[in-house]
Amino acid sequence: MNPKYMFDSYLKEFDTMIKSVKDDKFIVLNDTIFYPNGGGQPNDTGLLRIENGEEYKVIFVGKFSGEISHEVEKPGLKVGDKVKCIIDWDRRYAHMRYHTASHVLSAILHEKAGAQITGNQITEEKLRIDFNMDNFDRELLQEYVDEANLELKKNHEVTITFMEREEALKLPGMVKLAGALPPNVKELRIVTIGTVDRQADGGTHVKNTSECGSLEIIKAENKGKNNRRLYVKMV
Repeated sequence: MNPKYMFDSYLKEFDTMIKSVKDDKFIVLNDTIFYPNGGGQPNDTGLLRIENGEEYKVIFVGKFSGEISHEVEKPGLKVGDKVKCIIDWDRRYAHMRYHTASHVLSAILHEKAGAQITGNQITEEKLRIDFNMDNFDRELLQEYVDEANLELKKNHEVTITFMEREEALKLPGMVKLAGALPPNVKELRIVTIGTVDRQADGGTHVKNTSECGSLEIIKAENKGKNNRRLYVKMV
């Protein structure tokens, strides 16, 4: 399976067939546009619609044993059924905007403060970034967010390419989140945001930073030692 979201994050509907069904509610498709939960980005939700028009709500999507599984809220789907995948676009697009913005902000934190990103979590309403930084200085954090906003307004194009793992890992800064890459992935998907950031990443993104808007700090937390946490929202 080559998940369609890896190549086109804007694909909202897609026709495919059911490959397997487990316990009447866990559906594996031949191909999918649904993003599975992982990497700090929540799963897509939406619908699977069969040929007679009946719809099955997709309530969770995860990746298990190399397969993307779609959990539906009711039984009835069968192997071989033709289905139309329909994602909840508003939810997906919010995740795309926040994900791209998180890369830009993380790149600024890494460049200006030498911060190592230790975790992140995207929702439809906000972004959380965990990172290591020696000094907990709220004024400095505001400066970093302001600089990220300046970069977002520069209309940087976001491009997707693929590179052999061994070659990609030779490039500095390609992996900014420790333990982010499964060891069995031989070809890495590379997300490049203009001149701001370039890193291996499997999530969904907008095509241009102009789609992101501006970030505003909600809360900054000192988590002890040099562990920091920053919550921001898009305005």
